[in-house]
Amino acid sequence: MNNHDEFLAAQKLIPGGVDSPVRAFGNVGGEPFMVDRGEGSYIYDVEGKKYLDFVQSWGPLIFGHADADIERAVVQTAKKGLSFGASSPLETQLASLVLKNFDFLDKIRFTSSGTEATMSAIRLARAFSGRDKILKFEGCYHGHSDSLLVKAGSGASTFGNASSAGVPQDVAKNTYLARYNDIQSVKDVLAQNDIGTIIIEPIAGNMGLVPADPEFLTELRALCDEKKIVLIIDEVMSGFRASELGSYGIYGVRGDLVTFGKVIGGGMSVAAFAGKREIMDMISPLGAVYQAGTLSGNPVAMAAGIASLSKIYASSGLYERLGELARRLTDGLCAIAQRRGIALQTACVGSMFGYFFADEEVRDYDGALRADTARFAK
Repeated sequence: MNNHDEFLAAQKLIPGGVDSPVRAFGNVGGEPFMVDRGEGSYIYDVEGKKYLDFVQSWGPLIFGHADADIERAVVQTAKKGLSFGASSPLETQLASLVLKNFDFLDKIRFTSSGTEATMSAIRLARAFSGRDKILKFEGCYHGHSDSLLVKAGSGASTFGNASSAGVPQDVAKNTYLARYNDIQSVKDVLAQNDIGTIIIEPIAGNMGLVPADPEFLTELRALCDEKKIVLIIDEVMSGFRASELGSYGIYGVRGDLVTFGKVIGGGMSVAAFAGKREIMDMISPLGAVYQAGTLSGNPVAMAAGIASLSKIYASSGLYERLGELARRLTDGLCAIAQRRGIALQTACVGSMFGYFFADEEVRDYDGALRADTARFAK
């Protein structure tokens, strides 16, 4: 079958023909192609067409598609069984690898998705702080749990409104929003509301790549310390991607809880949340915060993660090489745009990169919205 026929067949059985909305190409136009396989830097559709893949499954494939070492670990482990419903030593091995260089993180709990990780981290943070209200930042994405699918209200003291049908306002009302890279907007919310948890992407990716200002993150950490607020650093996208230590290797700002995903699973469904011992020990079975998952710590997924992180640690200069490649690409885009008289803003943090068709540097969600999205869609 060709791409069109495969997509038509999918639409008959799967809402919109996709299992994640971004795959429908709705914001960029056209009809999505259907992937047959991936090899290294390329993916191939069902018609045999070859694409240079800068997306790499939205981040997890730091060594490209079908990496031989990760593939070997997955196949060998799968032969022993696909799922046990009981613990295995592989979970401890991957836990040790993730936490290896984070001296402020004591324990970790694995989940199957970034949404589960952030949702569980927020539940845990609420229990630890004893406060229900949380603060997130406009433009940051932390998965599709109800309390995080919110958009801005009418002012700093106004709680968020649900941004998805089916999210009860009673849930959304406990989520407040501040402007990314604007510490005063955070102070305004905190002055009028008893916030117990703040969650942030230190390197925002969902609104396009928008890195946090170092001073902003440092001041945010200080505010959380002052007001005894649990700070969740969401590294699902940036962890082991922006650097070997994620955003911590760049900014040096510590979260009370940190969420991971993508790269730590090597392409398999793995995410996690980690934190200080006194917080993590509140999780069942040690504490009263319930969190569970039938496939959490799945042995095949753990094996892929172990192979991925082991290869990262063994690859000297990996992030320097990836960063250089990202800079070469964005520098080239800027040079082309300049020759054509096109306003273009680029950002590059490690191997993470992004660009906006805009006249000014994009520092927050409002700036992203002002960019020329019609040109981007072309």
